[in-house]
Amino acid sequence: MYALIYDEFEPAKREKRVVSVHKTRVTAEKALTKRQHKLDKRVWDCNTRIVWVYDRVHEGDTISPNSFDTWAPGEKIPKGNITLCFVDTSAIL
Repeated sequence: MYALIYDEFEPAKREKRVVSVHKTRVTAEKALTKRQHKLDKRVWDCNTRIVWVYDRVHEGDTISPNSFDTWAPGEKIPKGNITLCFVDTSAIL
């Protein structure tokens, strides 16, 4: 089962809130697009992402990182361009 989770990408906040639950990645992607339009934000500004959930969950539940993965077991991961961004941290020290 797939879920949209609220993820602020803060390492200290490991627990994630389930925004919605879906049977397929396609319906999860549609829900993410709908949320993006509702919030009038770009996808990366919505703090929401699609994950595969190992156990049954419900909207509003809080789940830990060991309960989900980015891809379902055996799911074909799409190939595409990956852009890497490196930051020079030597000036910070």
